[in-house]
This record gives sequence, structure tokens and C-alpha cells, in this order.
Amino acid sequence: MSMHFGSDTEFSNKCGVTLMNTPIGRVVAEVMGAKEGVELTEYPSMIRVDGTGLLNFDYAELTDALGSEFDGSVFEEISSTHYGRMVHLDDKTILFASPEDAAEYIGFDLVRK
Repeated sequence: MSMHFGSDTEFSNKCGVTLMNTPIGRVVAEVMGAKEGVELTEYPSMIRVDGTGLLNFDYAELTDALGSEFDGSVFEEISSTHYGRMVHLDDKTILFASPEDAAEYIGFDLVRK
């Protein structure tokens, strides 16, 4: 029986973040869970938010849902581990499953010279 790791694994096209299971974290998870391709997994102290392709945490949308200001610092407070390429912008935080999809945001040049 041989086991293969690394090169034989398939690209999952998934990304995700763990949010603290607090009143704010719960609202953020509910907003994200209503989006297509997003799955929530609840644990006593945390909520796992997993998405296909990308997760877009839009601060205006989350501010409306919470009734109080949501920005990058609040995101940092309620989130812990993540997988995928995370990009923080002024108005949103985006997680990308594929680093290539994040290229335009992180200044990564995909063209060989």
C-alpha cells in the first residue's frame, strides 16, 4: 500500500476563516452563510466559514447587518485562523482559494517576461 502526498492532491477551490462565536461573529457568519457557495460549521467557541472560489466580507453590508461600524479592525478581532490568500482592502476583506485570482489585488505579475 503506497500513500501519495502533495503532488497528487487536487485543488479544492475552497477558502475559509474561523470566526469567534460572539454576537458580532454570529451576525457576520449569518450574513456570509446566506451567500451562494458558503458553508457554516458551528462549534461552541467558533464558527467556521468556508467558501468556494472566494469569500467577500463587505464592510458596508456587515455594518448594515450589525447596526454598528464594521471594518478591518473588527474583522481582525473576531477572526483567527484562515486558509486561502487573504487581501485586506479599505472597504472589504477577501479570501481567495486560488492565489492567481488574488493577483490583481496583491500586485503579483502572472506574465513571464
